Formats: sequence, C-alpha cells, structure tokens
Amino acid sequence: MIRTTRSWSVAAAAIATGLTLAACGTTDDSSNDTASGQSGGDCNATIAFLGPQTGDYANLGINITNGMKVALDEYNAKDPKCTVKTQAYDSQGDPEKASPLAVQIINDDSVVGVVGPTFSGESDATGEAFNEAGLVTVSASATNPELTTHGWTTFHRILGNDLTQAPKAAQYIKENLGAKKVFVVDDASEYGKGIGDIVRKDLGDLVVGNDTVQQKQTDFSPSVTKVKASGADTLFYGGYYPEAGLFVKQLRAGGWKGTFVSGDGSNDPGFVEAAGAQAAEGAILTCPCVPASGDFAKTYTDTTGQEPGTYSAEGYDAMNLYLQGLDAGDTDRDSMLDWVTNYDQPGLTKTIKFEKSGEVADVKIWAYKVTNGKIVGETEIK
Repeated sequence: MIRTTRSWSVAAAAIATGLTLAACGTTDDSSNDTASGQSGGDCNATIAFLGPQTGDYANLGINITNGMKVALDEYNAKDPKCTVKTQAYDSQGDPEKASPLAVQIINDDSVVGVVGPTFSGESDATGEAFNEAGLVTVSASATNPELTTHGWTTFHRILGNDLTQAPKAAQYIKENLGAKKVFVVDDASEYGKGIGDIVRKDLGDLVVGNDTVQQKQTDFSPSVTKVKASGADTLFYGGYYPEAGLFVKQLRAGGWKGTFVSGDGSNDPGFVEAAGAQAAEGAILTCPCVPASGDFAKTYTDTTGQEPGTYSAEGYDAMNLYLQGLDAGDTDRDSMLDWVTNYDQPGLTKTIKFEKSGEVADVKIWAYKVTNGKIVGETEIK
C-alpha cells in the first residue's frame, strides 16, 4: 500500500518511541530503545542504528530499521546465546545532527556495532569519529564512492557505491531507453551531485543540458523551462524522493513528456506520493538493492504492517551479520570489527564479503519502474 508522507512520519515516531525493534533481554525502556524480549546468554550488547527516523527523508531509514526488526525477531525465536539490545539514533539524515549522535553512540560502551549511517553526508561527517573509536559500522544505503577512500578501517557498506550504480543508470538510459538527448539535474548534496556527475561523464555527448537545484526546494519552474528548451527526451535526477516527486510533477504539468530517471535516493513510495501516480507513471529508478520477495517479504509485511521498501533487505542482512558475530562470541568492539572485516557468507541479498576498503565484493544493480502507482523491480542491469 502506498502511504502518505505524514503516515510514514507517524510510523517513524512509532519506531523512535514505540519499540519497533524487539530485543532479547532488554530492560532499559528509554524513548529511543527497542522492545525487550526473553533473557539471553552471557553477553550484553547493543547494535545501534544511525540515520533518519523522522523528517523529510525518514522513509529510507525506516525501511532499514524494519529490516533489522525482522532479523532480530528471528534471532530471538532461536533461543539466542546473547542478550541483544538495539537503539535507534534519529539524525533526520542531517550531518550536523548525526555528529553529536555519533559521540553518544561511541560513549555507550555496550555498543559493539552500528547499522548506518544511512546517508553519505552523515557517513562522511561521522566516519573519522567511529574509526578513532574502533567501532565498526555497516551502512545499508550510503553510496558516495569517496567514503571508502579515507582509510577508515571501521567503515563498511553492504551495497554497491555510485561508481557501480551511476554507470549502470547511464547504460540503461542509452541501451534500454535509447535516449538521444539527456538533461541531468542534481540537488547539490554529496549524494545527488556525486551520482549526477558520474552519469554526466558516462553519457558524454548525449547530455544536452545541466542544472542544479537544492534540497527542500519546492518550485522547479526555472529547471522545467530549461529542460523543455533543451529538447531532451530523457532526464536524470540525482537526489532524493521528496524533491524528485515534486520536480516530475511540475515537469508533467509543464508539458514535458520524456522519461524521468533517478537513482536509489528517489526509489521510495514517497516519490510517487509527491508526484502523483499519473505524473510518476513510467519513471525509472535505479538502485544497488534487490527487490524483496518470498518469505522475507511476507514476514516483513506481517511484522511491520508495511511492504518492504528500498534497503529493507539490506537492513536485514546488516543486522544478521552482527547477530551472527555475537553468537560466535565476538562481543566486544575489537572482535566485532574483526568479524565484520573477515565476513564471507551468503545473505538474503547477495554473498556478503568486504574488500579491504570496506566495499562489498558482490554488487547488484536493479532498475525499478513506476507502474500503476507502485514501484516494481523491472530488471537487473547486467
């Protein structure tokens, strides 16, 4: 079911205050903690989440924490060896808010691993602090390629970066869409500009125009005028779903009939909600994430009351990685870092093994399409 932005915000608040991630043996009932369950084994560990749970970009963070919940519920049902607590730190996707939250996480000695940060900007803002603290992080969504160039031994991501996604988006635009004239717009964010610039480079002479907008912008009429004047048959947007939805809505209202393409930051029902189903119809959204299906999709929906979204399955895999480490006896920061660094096992989304840089070795890029008001997986871009 497609949910309104407001209903997602309510769901986010429920996660922050209402114990959405059930934990085994937790007795702390503070507002950010998750629910408690049965008592566990001889360790007391916390897996933290850092990313948005409220605000304009909450949906992507909620997808991840819901995936974490499914993994933890399964763990609890198997009579786990270890008592696990989870705690969500709501950054609203803002690097300035994420930095002090990272300090809080680091100062909690029970935290042995972090799922996140969610976005590239907050990952960049907090990566050095986590590295100095020796606290391992596994992001299920941050895709800026530069994040693994800083020499941080603690940073890992469970999905491909923009150097893998953006060329596939460009390939799809050229080969699948047969585009002749492409206009590229980015939102000036670390993520949006990064993926936009790579698409520009890979499309080369097919690019007939460029523009930059801003996050939280609501009037895109100057850009609409430029796109129409360029004669572009395709537009690539680097940015997130709230602005992407409004942008395509205004493009359609202005009479532009080309194909709208964007990346994983727009791959969310919030894009369709902001655009309206008619304006969003036919949009292509690429993602280094795989469509959730089968038993996981059913369990996820039964558990959370929502269909799996972008990075739900990756959040599940990231949480399972940590839970397996705890069961193997890696209950302190040093041993958990070693566990994650040397991890090599099949997950829900792929075989998970990290290169020395922290990049995941196995990368899958999918194209999704808005069809009848829903975002559906169309094809893996080989």
